[in-house]
Amino acid sequence: MNILSNSLGGLDLLASAVLVLDAEGRIAYANAAAESLLESSFKLLSQYRLADLFVNGDKLAAIFEQARQHQFDEKREDLLLERAGRVPLQVSMIVTVLDDPENPVLIELRENVQQLKLDREERILDQTQANKELIRNLAHEIKNPLGGIRGAAQLLELELPDRHLKELREYTQVIIKESDRLQTLVDRLLAPHRRPQIVGDVNIHEVFERVRSLIMAEFPVGLSIRRDYDLSLPEFRGDKEQLIQAVLNIAHNAAQALAVRIAVGDAELIFRSRIIRSVTIAKVRYRLALDLHIIDNGPGIPADLKDRIFYPLVSGKDGGSGLGLTLAQTFVQQHMGVIECDSRPGHTDFRLLIALP
Repeated sequence: MNILSNSLGGLDLLASAVLVLDAEGRIAYANAAAESLLESSFKLLSQYRLADLFVNGDKLAAIFEQARQHQFDEKREDLLLERAGRVPLQVSMIVTVLDDPENPVLIELRENVQQLKLDREERILDQTQANKELIRNLAHEIKNPLGGIRGAAQLLELELPDRHLKELREYTQVIIKESDRLQTLVDRLLAPHRRPQIVGDVNIHEVFERVRSLIMAEFPVGLSIRRDYDLSLPEFRGDKEQLIQAVLNIAHNAAQALAVRIAVGDAELIFRSRIIRSVTIAKVRYRLALDLHIIDNGPGIPADLKDRIFYPLVSGKDGGSGLGLTLAQTFVQQHMGVIECDSRPGHTDFRLLIALP
């Protein structure tokens, strides 16, 4: 095994992961990139067959067996490798048969970052469409009966006898006020789909500065907002108020999540703006796009919420409506854009990509 490692030592310079498997499918060699990709040292990896590292390793085992039996010289395939308790790996794999009975198979793995991004965007688009259907159903199923309930409570209140009016009016008012509260919630859900866009020239830094002033007014002590702007960014056509609301919803959520750090005095938000070239958004290729970031140094998004943060009525805050990020995603998508999120303890980055046609 040491001889093999010494003879293949030059492969440590490669960016792609390279593995050599012995006749039983065990890992006889792994370069530095493979250790990084698989998040394990070679000493640990050498104790396993490659197929045993993944939940769906049967596919790898079958390909290894075909290679061992010389059913092909080289095979290329894209795979999603599932790992227990870890993020799946989307990889492009090249399997090469070696002229060595003891170590007959070489595998090269390249993480397919672009495919992961496309899959994530597709999930966001599907999720947004599902959100729209949910909202329509909510409007249909709640709004009409709600009006009837409120009206009936008002009529009932008018019919109450004077001697019982004071003690019973409390209950009719509960019905009326709760009906109004639910009506407001439905109206907020429907707001982005009802109001037409008011399109004009938008300077994205004016959007950031407006949000910055609002956040600093609410959190004047313990929170700093750092600007990291590319002042050469062009103006573009869009709805300024929608974009202010989208950025504000994200930044306000971040500021609330920073409560502990604000109390200590080291809470930080970063507003960053850049241009990105040749980007794909919602399966459409654009020559240019705005690459905007709202970054905080808070505790991060809980693992059980990461995949659901853009769902309506899903909130990580007590008393939260769960509508802020849903509306932000809707407003950005109406500008040929998408919001992505990368979060870990101490670093949460909401990235807004907005196409510049």
